[in-house]
This record gives sequence, structure tokens and C-alpha cells, in this order.
Amino acid sequence: MQDNNDFLSLITERVLDGGEVSHAEAVRLASWPDLDALCDAADRICRATQSSQIDSCSIVNARSGMCGEDCKWCAQATRHHTGCATYNFINPDEVMHHAHRNESEGIGRFSLVTSGRAVSKRDLTKFCDLYRRLTEETDLYLCASMGLLDDEAMQMLAEAGVRRYHCNMETCEEHFATLCTTHTPADKRATIAAARRAGMEVCSGGIIGMGETMEQRVDFALQLRDLNVDSVPINILNPIPGTPLENIPLISEEDIIRTAAMFRFVLPRQSIRFAGGRMRLSDASMSRMLRGGVNGVLMGDMLTTVSNQIADDRRLFARTGWDF
Repeated sequence: MQDNNDFLSLITERVLDGGEVSHAEAVRLASWPDLDALCDAADRICRATQSSQIDSCSIVNARSGMCGEDCKWCAQATRHHTGCATYNFINPDEVMHHAHRNESEGIGRFSLVTSGRAVSKRDLTKFCDLYRRLTEETDLYLCASMGLLDDEAMQMLAEAGVRRYHCNMETCEEHFATLCTTHTPADKRATIAAARRAGMEVCSGGIIGMGETMEQRVDFALQLRDLNVDSVPINILNPIPGTPLENIPLISEEDIIRTAAMFRFVLPRQSIRFAGGRMRLSDASMSRMLRGGVNGVLMGDMLTTVSNQIADDRRLFARTGWDF
């Protein structure tokens, strides 16, 4: 077997030259004995393939709760008793308030996110009206996350100004079947394909810390590579009381750092972003990840939890060499 330093150097150079890592190589990288060396190599790939500008985005919870799906991690499923807020349609003026505030803070992308399997065509018409207003009144890059939509719905969103669609694959296919039975990875792939046909970019990542192994995370990263997605949000499970995963042990911060670095080797040209759950990370861990493969951040409040403060994020970006 190659010397560790030789292996890491060779893999890094191959990725920088446009090559790919195999499953076995990604597994080896994920258990690399020198975490700092792994992160430094991932950071080198990231700085060579990404803009110096942090890839920032924000979301607003446009429909909350009342979801009939059975995803074990989710606070918004009706079968879980979590006490989350429930409403069918957010006040449009509240959306505009969030949008203008985020734009004034310098955040580049903005998305409406809805609970439920899919938004009906009738309700989608209302959301499209809101997207047209956002297009007229802001310069934000607009995204949407509205469930398992078909071609007609995607075309409606695209015509209203949406440029990127978000549909998380969540985890590798093998593990997904243990966490959700009401829809499948095939349903998600069909949604992603519909977004592509409508001319949209695709944002798709998932949640780590739901009982999966590191090798299953490698499988997941490779599946995202096969889908050729544009943006990969990495959420860290926040076990919510009332959900079936409420008592699952938290994964370590080192495990999270390793996962992000491995993702950068597998997905060198995609935006890899912090998403939900990062509030539990230490400042040192977040800094290491922003110098270890991560180049994007979901900022502001999440769907049912609170995220880091924007002012704190600005200081974090400056310390880790990212423009904002």
C-alpha cells in the first residue's frame, strides 16, 4: 500500500487535474489518521475550484407542519408530536421583510421552503405570485424547496423567477429505506430530473448523524456525484423531541469535519455548504471546516430551529479567508 503522505498527495493532484476518487479511496480518506492534513488537502481543492466569495443562502419557512410523510428526523410530520408551528401559507409581507433584510446583509440566495409531500397546483400559483414579487423587488437569486414536483410545476416556478430547486436526497439509498417509507429516492431523482428539464440548477444534500456509517456517507456522496448536483448542503441532525430519532447519540465534531472533507474530494466542483445543526459546533470546528472543504453557508433561521447570528458568521468568514 502506498505511504499515507504519497497517497493523499496523489489523490489531491488527481482531483485538481479533473479526476475522480473511487469508493475505496473515499473510504480511506474518510478515516485518514491526520485530520489536519486531510482538511488542508480538501481546502486546497476547494480554493482551487470555488470562488473566493462564500456561497451564502437563506430560507423562509413558507408552509409549516401538517406533513403526512413519515421521515423519522422531521419535526413537521403530523404523526410526530413536536409542537412545531403549523400554518398553510406565510404572510407575503413577512416573506418580503425577510428577503429585504437578507439582501441588505449581503446574502446572495433566498428560498421559500414548504412542508408536505408536494405543493398543490392551486397553492403553487400563490407561491409563484410571491416569487414574481421577489423578482420585481429584489436582486436575490431565487430558489425553491416545495417537495416532489412534476414538469408542469417546475416550469411554473421557472417562469416565476426560480433559478435553483432544492430536493435533498437526505442519505444513501440503503439507509433511506430505514428512515422513510412514504416516498423513495427514486421519487427524489424524478423531481431533480424535472427541475433540470425546466432549466434550473439543483441543490441536493442531506443529513448526517441519523445512524448511518461513514461508508454509507461515502455511498451518499458518490450518489450525489452521479446526479451532478450544483450545491450540497450538509445538515447535522438536531434530534428533536417527539421524533423517532430524538434519542439518537450525537456524532462527534471530528466525525463531522471528516465527512465534509471527504465530500470535497468526491465533489470537488460543487458548493458544499453548512446547513442545519451547525449551532452545536464549536468555533474551532466551524473554522476547520471552512478551511477543510466547505465553501457555502445557509444563514439566518432554519425551518424549526435557530441558526448562528449573521454578525458572528461575518467574523468567521473573515478569519477563514472567505469574502462575503
